[in-house]
Amino acid sequence: MSQLEQRMFRDACGLFATGVNVLTTHWDGHDHGMTANAFTSVSLEPQLVLVCVDHKAQTHAHLTARKRFGINVLSEGQAAISEHYADPERNLAAAERSGARFDRTAHGTPVLHGALAYFECRLQDARDAGDHTIFIAEVEDVVVREGNPLLFFRSGYCAIGSKLS
Repeated sequence: MSQLEQRMFRDACGLFATGVNVLTTHWDGHDHGMTANAFTSVSLEPQLVLVCVDHKAQTHAHLTARKRFGINVLSEGQAAISEHYADPERNLAAAERSGARFDRTAHGTPVLHGALAYFECRLQDARDAGDHTIFIAEVEDVVVREGNPLLFFRSGYCAIGSKLS
């Protein structure tokens, strides 16, 4: 695919407004995360979700090894957290400066303070698809809070009804 075709593909995909999520896991004594918008529900019975992760992402190796992770649905005030976890060169120690604070589940998975929803996930299947892996996970616990979601549209963050940046 040419550079022009890749740009047009990205631009076309950017017209699909998505929620913003941070995948979290605890590995090797540290909390790890990455921003993802390729997330969706798969099944109600059993409760399954999927996330797509680039093979080159640090979190890819953590999800594969740990087989347990959280999906945190960000609220409209959490764009700085999304930016932090979207940076491939992020510094683990800088997470708190972005506003990221965590609690832990009984399984040790980090849960982001202020997220609208949280899914505790156990990896069920992983399938390569191009330069990403599709991780399918069973949801073992869900937390839901009040508020409005952070959205991503045309390469920028939005809130319902208005553009933030």
